[in-house]
Amino acid sequence: MAIPVELAWLVPTILPLVIGLLVGAIIKRTLRLVFAVAALIIVLVAFGAISITFSDVYSRSLDLLPNLINTGRSVFDILPYSSVSFLIGLAIGLWKS
Repeated sequence: MAIPVELAWLVPTILPLVIGLLVGAIIKRTLRLVFAVAALIIVLVAFGAISITFSDVYSRSLDLLPNLINTGRSVFDILPYSSVSFLIGLAIGLWKS
């Protein structure tokens, strides 16, 4: 099934927009979850239910950050971040979702 020439310009325009909408919604919901978990940890530390030291956080972050950076690089290579329609979709996804 071939796409008619009159509609062929829609595919490279709409597809990055939809990807941007989805990525924006995922980022917004992930940030909400991260803030909720951080608030829970702060409350638990304040009431003494758990104890966290700076050295514990520092050593754990040194273990996790290299993997997080490598994952971010691979995602950065996949997304069409240079497309204007992706950026518009990302902004709408962050704003409206």
